Amino acid sequence: MQRTRTSEKSVKRIVLIDDHPIMRHGLAQLIRAEDGLDVIGEAGSAREGLDVVAKLRPDLAVVDLTLPDKNGLELVKDIRALHPSTQCIVLSMHDETLYGERSLRAGARGYVMKEEAADHLVAAIHKIISGGLYVSEALNARMLEQVTGATRSKATGMDALTDRELEILALIGKGVATKIIASQLSISARTVEAHRAHIKEKLGMSDGAALVRYAVQWVESRAKV
Repeated sequence: MQRTRTSEKSVKRIVLIDDHPIMRHGLAQLIRAEDGLDVIGEAGSAREGLDVVAKLRPDLAVVDLTLPDKNGLELVKDIRALHPSTQCIVLSMHDETLYGERSLRAGARGYVMKEEAADHLVAAIHKIISGGLYVSEALNARMLEQVTGATRSKATGMDALTDRELEILALIGKGVATKIIASQLSISARTVEAHRAHIKEKLGMSDGAALVRYAVQWVESRAKV
């Protein structure tokens, strides 16, 4: 069915950045079924995603956190810095209690867990395009408590890790060597070691073996989500 001239003018253009083709296909069908929305491009990595955004200049990018070449949080930061007219929403399998606020701080306008995409993604897209933010009621309540001072306790454990430290922890858990981590993230091996030391300190660990065990268990637990 052809769109009317009016709807063609108002249609919002979206790109999908996710390394799973089947997931992109399903998301594209979900979004295109909604009047006023269209998927104009797809990418399976952060590098491809940035290229697609630069070429197509979409209204919004749906970004997965786990990409083969770069953390999705860093991609959101790149998109917002280089193409501020393109809004971002993070769609991830990972628990929003750890990544929701981080995504908003990176520049995303919303966070939706993949298991809730069928029920909430389209509504989230409409809200963001209209100038709003979209998070779950639980995360919204948590953020309001922090703003109003209801919870002022210092961040501890995983919450205390920076985005980069969290990224490095995930790579450690996947068995990636320090030199490879340094190369992948375009930083020095010494910087990676400094991050490892900070992670151990924040997680209350005294040695590298304990950190590796923790990282492996954490990565495995995320994979089961």
